[in-house]
Amino acid sequence: MKIYVIRHGRTNCNDEGKYNGKLDEDINEVGIRQAMEASKQVKNLNIDLVICSPLLRTRHTCEIVNINKIPVIYDKRIEERDCGLLTNKELGEFYYTDFWNYYSNKEIQGLETIQNLFERIKLFLEDIKQKYKDKNILLVTHGGVARAIYFYFNELPMDGMLEKFGSTNCGITEYEI
Repeated sequence: MKIYVIRHGRTNCNDEGKYNGKLDEDINEVGIRQAMEASKQVKNLNIDLVICSPLLRTRHTCEIVNINKIPVIYDKRIEERDCGLLTNKELGEFYYTDFWNYYSNKEIQGLETIQNLFERIKLFLEDIKQKYKDKNILLVTHGGVARAIYFYFNELPMDGMLEKFGSTNCGITEYEI
């Protein structure tokens, strides 16, 4: 079984350096071009199923990259991390010191903890490993989810700082199970 993970195309929040979390924004013109470029890679992958976050930016990315018209399942478990009160706010220092620090205990109203995000993604991956063990799957998702998937397969850094392990918009990562 192979799992391919692609992050959605660029959005205005990405360009403006803002938290978008569950904000349901579309990809912008750059994001559309990124998705069109990524579709060339996706075309050559042996994919049996696509699982996509139901948020607009991932759905639009999926429509573009799913050039082979593989069946798509929409799954809320791979929606982006809920940013709570930070949604649509500028990133600022907290983003680089605590937002992606696995060991941070700072609380912000409505912010999904990184530990909860990682647990949600772990349960999702365990579920699809059982349900689709003989399938190759493309996950169309978000940067935070892509990061959680990365750390499902790789060790956490000693300091817990995960920010440097991000994915690029429409970058594709492959995992073998």
